[in-house]
Amino acid sequence: MSSPAIPVVTAGLRPDLFGAEGVHSLNRRLLVVILSMLVVVGFGFRVSGLNAEGLSEDELNKLNAVADYRAHGITSANGEHPFVMKVLLTISVIGAEKWNQTSWAAANPALKVPAESALRLPGAVFGALSIALLFLIASELFGVEIGLLAAALWTFDPLTIGFNRIAKEDTFLVFFFLLANVFWLRSQRIAESHERQPELLYWATAVSFGAMIASKYVPQMLVVSLAYYYTFQAIPETRWRLKKKRFLIFFSLIGVSFLFFNPPIFLPGTWRAIFSFANYKSLGHDSYEFMGRLYSHRVTDWLKGEPWYFYLVLIAVKEPLLVLLAFILGAGALLRKQCGDGRYFLFFWFFSWTLVFIFAGGKFTRYSTSVLPAIMITAAIGIHLAARAFAGLCARLAGNKRVKLLARAVLAMTVIISALWSTADAWPHYRLHMNALGGAGSAGFYFPQDEFYDAYMRDALNEIARRARPGARVASELPTVSVYYAQQANRSDLICLNLSDPNDLQKLTSDDFVIDGQGRTYFSNQAMLLRLRKVSRPAFTISVGATPAADVYVMDQNALEALRGTAQR
Repeated sequence: MSSPAIPVVTAGLRPDLFGAEGVHSLNRRLLVVILSMLVVVGFGFRVSGLNAEGLSEDELNKLNAVADYRAHGITSANGEHPFVMKVLLTISVIGAEKWNQTSWAAANPALKVPAESALRLPGAVFGALSIALLFLIASELFGVEIGLLAAALWTFDPLTIGFNRIAKEDTFLVFFFLLANVFWLRSQRIAESHERQPELLYWATAVSFGAMIASKYVPQMLVVSLAYYYTFQAIPETRWRLKKKRFLIFFSLIGVSFLFFNPPIFLPGTWRAIFSFANYKSLGHDSYEFMGRLYSHRVTDWLKGEPWYFYLVLIAVKEPLLVLLAFILGAGALLRKQCGDGRYFLFFWFFSWTLVFIFAGGKFTRYSTSVLPAIMITAAIGIHLAARAFAGLCARLAGNKRVKLLARAVLAMTVIISALWSTADAWPHYRLHMNALGGAGSAGFYFPQDEFYDAYMRDALNEIARRARPGARVASELPTVSVYYAQQANRSDLICLNLSDPNDLQKLTSDDFVIDGQGRTYFSNQAMLLRLRKVSRPAFTISVGATPAADVYVMDQNALEALRGTAQR
């Protein structure tokens, strides 16, 4: 018996984008196979070479939180960030250690899971699972064809993969946001069609939103779904209505779910960490380098901080060119009524994200993770429209309507393969990928701190450990990371100092080391590093892939005087 067909989603107020020439049904079994392949391949890109880069400062903080949980149970360690990601990291690290103790791993060291891989694995898993969720949302809004295209773009997008491979909260925020809206949009379809009562989907949405906020404190993402809901309430025919009692239960469930998934919120130390973070008392650095210039990096600096066009530049130089073009085309298409009411969901998504992140003075490239699904859906719409126009042109030129389907498939696959090519070319350092607009050889220029993300520190400390005398000092902007990798290299004797601390600077002597890492130039150290670069040459340079990432200097009298500003003029 053949599997039932899945119709293109045109439920409720959403029209069919495809017309008579589109894909109106797809074999369920084939669809499952395609989605499964995308998830598996996407996971492969995300998990392959996870330990190719050393831990960043942020990631080491997570590893320390895991160690604290294991030693003392649930604590307020790293309390400025919520719990969901940290508990998943704890499970992953413990699982990796158990695996490493098995006879298979003991017999073959290549099978052992390094700490870097264990810490990043949950993000790779949730990033890959988001492929299926993105398909469900896009197909609910715009149909199966758009859903598959969006899922394929998420699978192979180098920028997305790069963010899914770091141990930070953004990937988990996106996963639970997508999961919540799978339930939310499905509840609309059910309410409008009278298939059954949608209450269970409302409650599943609320629980997912609670988990989302327990992944990253960005409750503003709720605005997207609620604004979309209220868009239809003035229409008399709308049946998708929760009313006051249901909404009271809905928000109560969000709160209960948040508390369940984030138990450290009950600890006083967690609130102290949150207030310290909010008041910038725990802010480690005073600026951020963007396109060769330093900017203030506090959220409340607003337009006086990093430029408002920061994320526009990111998308322009990092997305594969054909995907970028498809996104521009799709963004224009969203202004047309033919895209249907599903476009309002994307409008609210872009608008809400813009208000939260574009005008804030403190920005990191990874914050774009929560808008990338909307970009992929918009690009999928652009691909669909371009493919349909291209198919029509080919049919007219060939005088044969049968070429339409082939022409559409060829154009869509061309864009997807271009993304796949970009990703394969960037492996395993996906964050360093640049498109033609960014310029060949410009990796590390636009967003050096986020592009390198301290990936060079492990190799730098390994080389220093090989060269350094007993008790040598190592000054850098990442002293905690230096200590960790010095210990990993069996050089616990190395003394790791903070380059921006004047007292630590005075402790340096001849034959000590200074690490000048890309993206770690700040207002606090810019003058001294400029002086050092003028009077001294690096003893060696560490590269990430083919891109120089850090210069390491061995101190002599001239270098010490330059650092301290005591050189004779």
